[in-house]
Amino acid sequence: MKITDIKTFLMHAGAPEPKAWASDNVFGVNSYSPGITGTRNWLFVKVYTDQGIVGIGECSGWPRVVETAVQDLKRILIGEDPTHIERLWQRMQSAIMVHGMTGTVGGGAMTGIDMALWDIKGKALGVPVWNLLGGKLRDKIRIYAHANTPEVALSLKARGITAIKCGGVSDPVRMVAQLREAIGEEMDLMIDLHGVPWMTPGDAVQVARALEPYHLLFIEDPIAPDNLDDYKRIRDAAHVPLAAGERMSTIFGERELITSGLVDVIQPDTGRAGGITQMKKIAAMAEAHHIMMAPHSGSLGPVAEYAALHVLAAIPNALFLERIEDDWAGRAHTVIPHPISENGYLKVPDVPGLGVDIDEAFVAQYPSQANISVQATAASGSYAEGTHDEHLFVQTRLQRARYFSARQ
Repeated sequence: MKITDIKTFLMHAGAPEPKAWASDNVFGVNSYSPGITGTRNWLFVKVYTDQGIVGIGECSGWPRVVETAVQDLKRILIGEDPTHIERLWQRMQSAIMVHGMTGTVGGGAMTGIDMALWDIKGKALGVPVWNLLGGKLRDKIRIYAHANTPEVALSLKARGITAIKCGGVSDPVRMVAQLREAIGEEMDLMIDLHGVPWMTPGDAVQVARALEPYHLLFIEDPIAPDNLDDYKRIRDAAHVPLAAGERMSTIFGERELITSGLVDVIQPDTGRAGGITQMKKIAAMAEAHHIMMAPHSGSLGPVAEYAALHVLAAIPNALFLERIEDDWAGRAHTVIPHPISENGYLKVPDVPGLGVDIDEAFVAQYPSQANISVQATAASGSYAEGTHDEHLFVQTRLQRARYFSARQ
């Protein structure tokens, strides 16, 4: 079998319901055309073979730019045997290396192609991808959803969701206190301190200490992702589990978080970590350090979600999968079939390959219009008063008596 072509399918995905995404910034706020808001794009990849088997994958990590990277990689893959997945991954990595260290753009391009190769191999052998990864440990994958208010959290609880994550950098302690009081102790609760302006390490320590009484499952991305050294400072100062890793790609990008014991939960993004090949290796590295795996999936499309289900079904240290429960309505029409969700779990597919395809006609109705934005507004509360237009990457928290308190 030989690869004959690789095609990309880029679409402008609508923003999820505002209440569904626990963040100060909901994929941008601009409206570009009827039914299209925000700047979220989904990039799908199809790899074609001379035996008529077609594999599907998905890329993230700045999709509009990644699309060009996929087309550049295409020229070194045509004519190759798609079943030699590790060999082709090494070929792509070596080709990208001449441009510098592999970031999320290169990782995203390799991810979509690699995912499609696993899909092809599963279809060729007549088995699900999880079977190629060592077999299935579980038939369904626990998910967690997003909530920043007690009302949304209780609605999710009523639907069978057993874990929620709040997010944003505005009033984190107060938000967690309100949510814990509303949902009780039987639900798992997390907070994502993602995005600009990240806290300074000292402020992150103080937040972590203030959150100790609420017994969070983890605190995610408390400091800027390129400041790995200070994760140890937070760990030493506060007794709270930490999570990170969505902004890194490949085992080389995730390595220090894992081998230095900086996190309790590793969160590779299923669309930019380097593919199923790398996700399996990241999981194994994490397992050796007693670290759980919870793939990032918040802004991703539904093909990457399918890939995550196969990986999580086959690894022992799977924690759960992130999911936007009330996403853009078009998500359900983008893929065939839509994943089966029941009582806080997604069913693991049992058909050959990944078990999913895109509706190309539907995707074509939503051409990409924008894929980048300034990720905050003055009204979001992310920045100290009067500093929004500075667009700072890291910022010290002012009004400290209020910011680090759970009092109303």
